[in-house]
Amino acid sequence: MIDVRSLVKRWGDREAVSGVSFKVGRGEIVGFLGPNGAGKSTTLRIITGYLRPNAGDVFLDGKPVSQDSKAVRAMIGYLPENNPLYEDLRVREYLEFRAALKGVPRASRRKRIQEVLEACEVTDVADRIIATCSKGYRQRVGLADALLANPPVLILDEPTVGLDPGQVVHTRHLIKQLAEDHTVLLSSHILPEVEAICSRALIIHEGRLLFDGTLADLHKDLSGAERLVCGLKAAREAAEACVASVPGVEGFTLLEESGGAARFRLTSAPGKDIREALFRACAGRDIPLVELTQERVSLEDAFLSITTRDSGAEVPA
Repeated sequence: MIDVRSLVKRWGDREAVSGVSFKVGRGEIVGFLGPNGAGKSTTLRIITGYLRPNAGDVFLDGKPVSQDSKAVRAMIGYLPENNPLYEDLRVREYLEFRAALKGVPRASRRKRIQEVLEACEVTDVADRIIATCSKGYRQRVGLADALLANPPVLILDEPTVGLDPGQVVHTRHLIKQLAEDHTVLLSSHILPEVEAICSRALIIHEGRLLFDGTLADLHKDLSGAERLVCGLKAAREAAEACVASVPGVEGFTLLEESGGAARFRLTSAPGKDIREALFRACAGRDIPLVELTQERVSLEDAFLSITTRDSGAEVPA
């Protein structure tokens, strides 16, 4: 649905976006991550047709943004980071104005406005002047605006900024529901939010795309190694001898020793499942296996590791 090809955007001598390419399929919710100044918002503005790239192009459902940005923009619901609103209008008036601009048929306009008011939980402020609304309500009015014309693609730049915890949960649930009929590209600094909503992540840093893959891939050790934590009810020496004998174990670290048991972190080659071999080794030595869990690198650790290393070496998807 979204096909970004070799985007380059320069501001004077600075290259804000450097050869970024990725695809987002129909019905996907993809998180777009990166620190401040990484090039996220610039990339989103190019996708939505608000900026022209110095090189490269974006295709939405096969249509190039560069050739007919007006037609392509009609396919997009865009919630920008700063969420500009006409603050002197009432919420319902603003949505009526925006619906007219977006070509929502007059006959169905009132019904559609009511639908987005309810979906985004802003019916209780529908007749309030926007300037008097809280930041959280303004954010939800912006999301309602993005949904008005029921576009196939939603570009959401920090959609939960300013929302209280209850509103955040509701907005996440709404975005998940929207993926049934929409393609969603969601930019966020909030890593748990991406984990809660998205199945795939893009990480951009200094204008370069460093990661494109599933959250499961992002959670893994960046070396690609599989990691297990196990607990053996045995003295340290016997437990170490047992885990060292397991075929496929490339290394182990003692995490804790107490009460006649020892806990270890085991590493194995990418894709190598050593759990059955570990069980058999323990059984063969008559050592109870009292704990066995797969360890994942936290999303925060993976993100920081990717964005703080040399951006010249890209992480394979």
